[in-house]
Amino acid sequence: MPESSANIADAVYQSRRTGLCIPPLSLTYGLSDVDEAYRVQEINTRRRIDEGARRVGRKIGLTSKTVQAQLGVDQPDFGVLFDDMQFASGETLPMKRLMQPRIEAEIAFVLEHDLVEPNTSWSALEGAIGYAVAAAEVVDSAIADWKITLADTIADNASCGLFVLGEQERKLGDFDPRLCSMVLSRNGEEVSVGTGAACLGHPLRAVKWLADMSVRLGDPLRRGEIILSGALGPMVDVAPNDTFTIEVGGFGALTVPFSAE
Repeated sequence: MPESSANIADAVYQSRRTGLCIPPLSLTYGLSDVDEAYRVQEINTRRRIDEGARRVGRKIGLTSKTVQAQLGVDQPDFGVLFDDMQFASGETLPMKRLMQPRIEAEIAFVLEHDLVEPNTSWSALEGAIGYAVAAAEVVDSAIADWKITLADTIADNASCGLFVLGEQERKLGDFDPRLCSMVLSRNGEEVSVGTGAACLGHPLRAVKWLADMSVRLGDPLRRGEIILSGALGPMVDVAPNDTFTIEVGGFGALTVPFSAE
């Protein structure tokens, strides 16, 4: 493992531990290589597991073509979900765990089979998914003012903060993820709308990308993993005491309140 990867991982880890944002890693360390950024992420993933955290899934980021164009990238990224990041609908999320939070609405898929083969077929992908639920991801960056490149966000665990899963489970045969509508409201006011098609044209296309990338990196998707597939519409800033409501077609409402501090 290159010394530079360990140094960068330490900088991200300390930022997350202290709650103090840091300048872009791409500027401070010259980080630009995607594979090195994933090595940095893996160092801190192992550190969290050694500390007692349990990995429960992955999140896919940068699935919006608009956001990709803004950052000058042509691919999504992914990060790791840990058990202490997960909250239930209606449970208050602690602002003290967050640095620069933003929220987005998604569809989460839970796997009932491993996906270990390269170039996953569409039928194998659909067959591996046990069910879907509505979800909220609270994205959060350790990089000051969200001035991130692709490598910055990958090294920072794809800017993952916390996540919330809905209770209503649906099988793939019962709905079309591409056509799902989404409305995100903050304190009763509608602030973001979208559809499943906003996520790489189809949320399962994002999951296929993740499955193939995970095999390439030697860490395939496994049964039981939760996969946050990507935003269905624009993300929204979060402030203390905000309460968000998410309605994803056919899944019922999801409530996400935040604490005062």
